[in-house]
Amino acid sequence: MSANTVKPAEKINIIETFFEGSRKGWNIAINTIMPAMVLGYVLVQVFTVTGIMAVLGKICGPVMGLFGLPGEAVTVLISAFFAKGAGAATAFNLYQNGVITAAEATICVMPAMLMGTLVGHYARIVLVSETNSKYRLIMLVIPLFDAALGMLLMRLCLTLMGLM
Repeated sequence: MSANTVKPAEKINIIETFFEGSRKGWNIAINTIMPAMVLGYVLVQVFTVTGIMAVLGKICGPVMGLFGLPGEAVTVLISAFFAKGAGAATAFNLYQNGVITAAEATICVMPAMLMGTLVGHYARIVLVSETNSKYRLIMLVIPLFDAALGMLLMRLCLTLMGLM
């Protein structure tokens, strides 16, 4: 074969591709999403049973009120630090237990997505890559700022839509 000769493309077996994608999806669900959801559920239950939820509600009420949320919604932020899925699961659990409304749960999804898994990402990316230490604080603050801005914007959108 000369250097300019192109090899024929391999035939793609759609069934094998489907099963490979299904296996990958299953592994992601079991190894990543499920533990995060369990963390969110357990966190809310532990906080509720121990009375910490009521204390957090009183302490964090004024700050969370800026976003149109009750103080107890701070548990979404806490669990989201560890995993996006945990934050979303915590918001759902609070909604399911009647602590927050559907509109408030929608606001809570913003920080779960914008700053979710902050602890893990910060450790794996910023610290492991030995990012210049003078930039580390700002790399930690930017996702928190994004989350706060996202919650405010979502509150505004929901208010304009008449849902809050």
